[in-house]
Amino acid sequence: MSISVADFPQVWQKPSAEELLASLKKLQVEPPIWNPKTSRKIIIETCQNAAQFRREVAAYLSSIVSSSLGWIQDDDEKEALWDEASRRLSERCGRAAMGEITRRWPLESQTSSPFELIIREPPIIGDCLGLKTWGSSYLLAQSLGEIAEKSLSHLLQLGRPNQSLEVLELGSGTGLLGMAAAAIWQTNVILTDLPSIMANLGFNIERNRSTIEILGGGVESGALTWGSDEDNAERFGEKNQFKIVLAADPLYDDDHPELLSSAIHDHLMIDNDARAVVMVPQRDLVTKRLIAKFLSIMASSDLKVLEEHTLAGQDDWDEDGEDSGIECWWAVFGRQ
Repeated sequence: MSISVADFPQVWQKPSAEELLASLKKLQVEPPIWNPKTSRKIIIETCQNAAQFRREVAAYLSSIVSSSLGWIQDDDEKEALWDEASRRLSERCGRAAMGEITRRWPLESQTSSPFELIIREPPIIGDCLGLKTWGSSYLLAQSLGEIAEKSLSHLLQLGRPNQSLEVLELGSGTGLLGMAAAAIWQTNVILTDLPSIMANLGFNIERNRSTIEILGGGVESGALTWGSDEDNAERFGEKNQFKIVLAADPLYDDDHPELLSSAIHDHLMIDNDARAVVMVPQRDLVTKRLIAKFLSIMASSDLKVLEEHTLAGQDDWDEDGEDSGIECWWAVFGRQ
């Protein structure tokens, strides 16, 4: 590691407030950006090498939080140090404890120079997991060009903007996937999520709107509660409007397979050319069970699996950060 905790001023040395604050600033954790091209072996080795350093940092930060800092006379300086040390600890406590962050997500398009989307992620409040960007959305976003050329070539032609073709994203969260689709596919994408998610989603859309429009795409948003016709009547009262439906990481509760299946049936156009693309990270046995349940429900309808794949990437769901490797299942569905 380039930083050694042993080189920092220790509490027992009674350093000045300025010295402690400077050390705490150096320990600020930058939000991770995942790269599916990085091998799983490198990811694991990097995380293992960092484990001891994380434990040392946690002990150092705890020593400051638990200290009375009695040698520092200014109470405001003490509060500032405790607050800063607490923030450094929360940055290392997984998604549930992470404060607000802003991430820059690099992306590539076959028809333009590389670009990036800037995404704000507020702290998780209650069960609002849609306020964070999860690994599968970035993994799917990076695969959009290839998907357009192979799985959706009958609908999309890269390099030829098509604003008349509207795409619906279900469970957009922070908006990374839907905005990437608008920019890379050069089409109009409507991003949707629960009403409680919409304020941050709208903020991210406006922050990136000019980038998307320069690249030839368009983006809108609307609240969409799966399984509630009343809540969705104003914008989505008309059924089966969209030729493409996207969803990333939409299955993490027992009722999600049925709700997602219902949402796809309600909004995917009744047309043999229409397609739904769904990606789900296989984090554990629970997630795999939800995928199996979703596939079973879809199989009993007119929506069938046309393609099924797995793709290795990264995620930071793991609270300890020991191994961020994740294998994502994804599939393309069509009406038959």
